[in-house]
Amino acid sequence: MINTKKNYAYYAFGLNISSELPLPELDCPIIPDANIDVFIKVLSFSESAIQLESKRGFTVYKNEVAFEVPNTALFSIRNGREIIVVPLEEFDKDRVRLYVLGTCMGVLLMQQQTLPLHGSAIAVNGKAYAIVGNSGAGKSTLASAFINEGYKLISDDVIPVTFSSENIPIIQPSYPQQKLWEESLNNFGMDARGYQPLFQRETKYSIPVKNSFHNKPIPLGGIFELIKGSAESVEIRKTDGLEGFRILLHHTFRGSLLQRLGLKEWHFIYSSNILREVQTFQLTRPISKFTPYDLVSKILNIMKEGNSND
Repeated sequence: MINTKKNYAYYAFGLNISSELPLPELDCPIIPDANIDVFIKVLSFSESAIQLESKRGFTVYKNEVAFEVPNTALFSIRNGREIIVVPLEEFDKDRVRLYVLGTCMGVLLMQQQTLPLHGSAIAVNGKAYAIVGNSGAGKSTLASAFINEGYKLISDDVIPVTFSSENIPIIQPSYPQQKLWEESLNNFGMDARGYQPLFQRETKYSIPVKNSFHNKPIPLGGIFELIKGSAESVEIRKTDGLEGFRILLHHTFRGSLLQRLGLKEWHFIYSSNILREVQTFQLTRPISKFTPYDLVSKILNIMKEGNSND
């Protein structure tokens, strides 16, 4: 039988990707003869041989993690090398891409023993700064404020942290897009009608940032945990010791899988190597008002202080 499937080639997350599913968000084509690191395949149920323990949660078996999005698709991430997509009756490419570029890539990076942090990363003066936090903390909104001040996005949602040959933590760029809630768009004076809403989340939108995207690996300069608080002003403090480990563990993308993948010890050692080189901070923002630009000012001051002490 002749294979009529089309393959698309991309570079993202520090990986060369060959995909049977078009991923227009990436817009980062690889060079023609580059070695492929990851294959994304669209298969039928019989071809995939995916076996789920239940329709809820993750099934982990040896080097495979599988899950189902009801009525949409089955997903399997294998050996840090393959992402398998099995369409179901209500298969929707827009929705499926959210899972491929989010959960699937986060799991695949862990399988490769690359740390995926959950947050946004910004390039400032030759270094990357990761903004991590729980869902709804305002990570993407803060990153957007940095972009509006002339800085560049490196990653939104999944931040891949690798190491250089000199054992320096490096952030790999993902792809030039943000996801912002309509409330944030309104606060920035942006018209939501000009952007594509995410599937079934009509008040959250895809925001292309191609002209404000840093597409090269860059050394990690610091990690900021963003939380919401009841105070009326922005607060920032340096975190030390075990709190740095807590930040990295709590904000590892799909970190609940670490134990089941046998990666707890790896994660501790990897975190130790990161914390040996970079500082961590906690940012508290008021719930009652829009403060991203105040946060930007506070972070830039911290960066200046750090540079003056180098």
